[in-house]
Amino acid sequence: MEKTDAVTALAALAQDNRLDVFRLLVQAGPEGMTAGAIAEALDLAPNTLTFHFDRLRMAGLVTVRREGRSMIYAARFETMNALVGFLTENCCGGVSCTPASSSKSARKRNKVLA
Repeated sequence: MEKTDAVTALAALAQDNRLDVFRLLVQAGPEGMTAGAIAEALDLAPNTLTFHFDRLRMAGLVTVRREGRSMIYAARFETMNALVGFLTENCCGGVSCTPASSSKSARKRNKVLA
């Protein structure tokens, strides 16, 4: 992934509703979800979603297909994985590492060490 593509993807995800939409689509898997189901699940107005879908599509993070009268949106896992790979490319100076699974567990470890 090129730096400009990473910046575009991160900018698209840097908004509460779009991040929620993308995470919901990741949970839905490759089959995706209808726009109506997404609007209902996230309690968002359908006309607002159109703008967010466009930003996510332009960033290459989601795809859309028509099935009958429904628009089905799905996460583009290859783009998501490329972004994660780009962000972690030089993790720990090339040495294999395992980041803390959650900030809560990291705080717990730090308390024990203190």
